[in-house]
Amino acid sequence: MIGIDKDLILSEWDFSEVPSPSYVLHSKLLTANLKVIDKVRREAGVEIIVALKANAMWSIFPELSRHSDGATASSVNEARLVLEEYGEKAHTYAPVYTEQEFPEIMECSSHITFNSLSQYARFGTRARQANISCGLRINPEYSTVKTDLYNPASPTSRLGIRSIDLPELPEGIEGLHFHSLCESRPNDLIDTLKAVEQHFGKFFPKIKWLNMGGGHLMTHKDYDIDELICFLLNFKARYPHLRVILEPGSAFTWDTGCLVSTIEDIVRNGGVNTLMLNVSFACHMPDCLEMPYKPAILGMHDPKEGETRWRMGGNSCLAGDFYGDWAFDDGHEPQIGDRIIFRDMIHYTIVKTTMFNGVTHPSICIYDPAKGLNIVRKFGYEDYKGRNS
Repeated sequence: MIGIDKDLILSEWDFSEVPSPSYVLHSKLLTANLKVIDKVRREAGVEIIVALKANAMWSIFPELSRHSDGATASSVNEARLVLEEYGEKAHTYAPVYTEQEFPEIMECSSHITFNSLSQYARFGTRARQANISCGLRINPEYSTVKTDLYNPASPTSRLGIRSIDLPELPEGIEGLHFHSLCESRPNDLIDTLKAVEQHFGKFFPKIKWLNMGGGHLMTHKDYDIDELICFLLNFKARYPHLRVILEPGSAFTWDTGCLVSTIEDIVRNGGVNTLMLNVSFACHMPDCLEMPYKPAILGMHDPKEGETRWRMGGNSCLAGDFYGDWAFDDGHEPQIGDRIIFRDMIHYTIVKTTMFNGVTHPSICIYDPAKGLNIVRKFGYEDYKGRNS
């Protein structure tokens, strides 16, 4: 990471003024990520755009827009949000477009990528007549992603066109788009692009842009951004006419904030100690159960033999709404009212939350050391009622 110790900043952060439950983004951590994004943009000469599917926190769009080359949308709502709050038209890709939504998609988009040849045949002419740059999503049939839920590149995937089904490039197509990475490293992109070139490289001289999708976790502390820059420069040297576009989602807000929760009860059943929280894995941290992955908690670690183990219990009625186990770094006995701070909870959390059970929805906050805490949004009964009939 460029010039910042995130662990130190988080360990020194005073969460006492942060409401619970809430997602809170630290502006200094976001700034550190944006410096990395800018380094890649500047030194590799590529375009990096923000993927709203990972974070649609439009209150930070003004800051993101200064350190990106636009934004990418996956639906009419995301495209409209880009236009209204990002201030420019979106690079839009959706698995399927509908007759009802496509006119608004066109109004909000500068680029539209089609998932299939039939979708392009249905909507492409209208998009081209509106001076929108059209592309196709391709399936390289290669991916280093091990979790099937996040791997779109199987031969039977509904996402993208296989090379066997694309003998020629349809008239009017200006770009190709592939996306088969997830929290990946440079070598994953390198290996994936080899497959893309093998299957689709014959079209590179005929197109204007190549979108390499998301999953480039360039702001992770162990990511080798110099290797990425070198690779991108070499690729651009071979195809100097191509606009190279990357659209990372997680990288912009990776490890920039936390989910603040409170212990409301302690349940001890069958030899298991469960801290009952005022947040839910199912509702507020769904990827923990879907991926699955074990989130980091400030002041806690994976328990060693002999240490007291604490499971975290969510506040929904879903039986599987829990995760564990952890041990406290200082070995203290937790009490009702203590805070539990889940780390790295800004990307793929807020956008995927639900109001299942009507449990209290976390507020959204931004903390700036120079300005203090800004509670951007609080949720209440009307928000819950408004999502139902």
